[in-house]
Amino acid sequence: MLTPDEIAEINLLSQFNLANTLEGLKVHQHEAAPATLAAAGRLHAKGLISQPDGGYLTSLGLDAAEHALALLTVLRED
Repeated sequence: MLTPDEIAEINLLSQFNLANTLEGLKVHQHEAAPATLAAAGRLHAKGLISQPDGGYLTSLGLDAAEHALALLTVLRED
């Protein structure tokens, strides 16, 4: 079973544009939900994103985001 933290991390990874790896994300402290801010910090600590508030996917993060997208694609198919 996935934890709420893992779900938040997957949700954040799925927001990256995989078609353009030079496009990053910025998680704004005053606008983002606390769970999203915490997820960004954990993903950075795990080496998946370049900054604690978003940034760019690392090579490991790109792999993880691609797997997350593949899983979401399969789950969303009718």
